[in-house]
Amino acid sequence: LGCPIDVICQTGAGAKLMLKDNTLRDAVASMGKHLSCPITIKIRTGWDESKPFAHKLVPKIQQWGMGNVGAVMLHGRSRLQRYSKFANWDYIQEVADSQSSEIDRLPFIGNGDIFSFTDYEEKVLKHEGLSQTAMIGRGALIKPWLPTEIKERRHWDISATERLDMLKDFARFGLEHWGSDTYGVNSTRRFLLEWLSFLCRYVPVGLLEAHSIPQAMNQRPPRYICGRSDLETMMMSNNSADWVKISEMLLGPVREGFEFQPKHKANSYK
Repeated sequence: LGCPIDVICQTGAGAKLMLKDNTLRDAVASMGKHLSCPITIKIRTGWDESKPFAHKLVPKIQQWGMGNVGAVMLHGRSRLQRYSKFANWDYIQEVADSQSSEIDRLPFIGNGDIFSFTDYEEKVLKHEGLSQTAMIGRGALIKPWLPTEIKERRHWDISATERLDMLKDFARFGLEHWGSDTYGVNSTRRFLLEWLSFLCRYVPVGLLEAHSIPQAMNQRPPRYICGRSDLETMMMSNNSADWVKISEMLLGPVREGFEFQPKHKANSYK
């Protein structure tokens, strides 16, 4: 229920399902009949930032009393906000408090803008009634080592070589899954390039001014910034041609005329 994409919401799915209580309840009940694992429900604050209603929806889900619901997760933005502005953790706290104390409370997990261990501690641990589990989306795509930073409570100045090792593992996993033939290589490259379109947003800790640590979620590497090595510089590039070059280091050359454009098609990408 957290997906804000138009093509999904137009079908009545994604965030649009938040507007249909009965359909949501029937869907959760039906899933419970066919799945042996707990179901988690992820929602947004509402459809419009000015009219949030998650604080009304969550108590309803609690009152349904469905034992198959393992947790509710709330992204602190509305559907129309998508990923703009900051996630509203004060409202996340309000929604967590909206559950009735007279019946079993559902585990409640917050989501939005967690990009460092300090973000985790300020947004999750300092709010009462929230699970100490946090949902991490873009943060993990941009910094897949983020869980390690949170666990060890440090800002990791990870090297470009260490990051390349992660990419090597990704390529190996892809070839093991899809095969090492042309189809397997092409499939692995496609997903690798999509991931690189997020990884390039990371600014190495060692390149930040002391007052800028940690990096904010929406902060991007300055244009024409130079890293501490050619590889680190290339990894910060927002030019898709550089992402293709990195993929060639792992999967071999692409065909002549090959171009890549990420699915999200952000303005900063060629």
